[in-house]
Amino acid sequence: RARWLAEGLRILAADAAARFDNFEYDVEAEIERYKGIAERIEPFIADTVDYVNTAHKNGKRILVEGANATMLDLDFGTYPFVTSSNPALGGVCNGLGLAPRKFETVIGVAKAYTTRVGSGPYPTELHGKVADKLRELGFEYGTTTGRPRRIGWLDMVALNYANLINGFTHINLTKLDVLDQMEEIKIGVAYKLPNGQVTTAFPSDISTLEKVEVVYETYPGWMSDISKCRTWDELPENAKKYVLRVEELAEVECRYIGVGPGRDAMVVKP
Repeated sequence: RARWLAEGLRILAADAAARFDNFEYDVEAEIERYKGIAERIEPFIADTVDYVNTAHKNGKRILVEGANATMLDLDFGTYPFVTSSNPALGGVCNGLGLAPRKFETVIGVAKAYTTRVGSGPYPTELHGKVADKLRELGFEYGTTTGRPRRIGWLDMVALNYANLINGFTHINLTKLDVLDQMEEIKIGVAYKLPNGQVTTAFPSDISTLEKVEVVYETYPGWMSDISKCRTWDELPENAKKYVLRVEELAEVECRYIGVGPGRDAMVVKP
């Protein structure tokens, strides 16, 4: 395999040198550098399909963490504003070679509000002072670029669509504390289509999604700091009502509730 890599690099370097003037690249030095890297990572290379399935057979606990989000899934997301892979649950089967019946728990992670990076339809998007306030409270800026993230109210139509795709057993509702200072909180519960029809089904085409009008429910905020709460009973009544309404709309238990940035800032609902 080292020979294949060396031959491939030499071919690529020769091609680049033929196409670009003053192309300078020490391919032999690069090959030697990769040999050193290979020695370092060799102990971590394995037949991962066999490794993971053997671990499962032996009763080991396997934790798989998804990346991006279902709405960015190549097949089920808001195409063409998607990533190039499958962040939804099916990507675990393709990526690890684990059969679907081996998944025991599927935890859907969702913020208590919503954000989006980059272009694409965003029905519950907020603008103006409310958006700015939420963005500041939630530190919603790109980690590399520092670019402000788009921000909006929780969209239950989108969340329930993600649940249809993934089959959540529980929900981890994160960053509930970001809503601490909001006097009024909204939840998007349905879409009004251009023809006037109200639906809770997520539209299958972008052109329709871009034109929907969101049907909201409005709830009073709790106007208190919940970042020190560690039990369900410690949460303010209005915070509990918000979580319970999300549960009711999703028909999935919000077992885990994030109340701050720390690892211990979590309420586990009884």
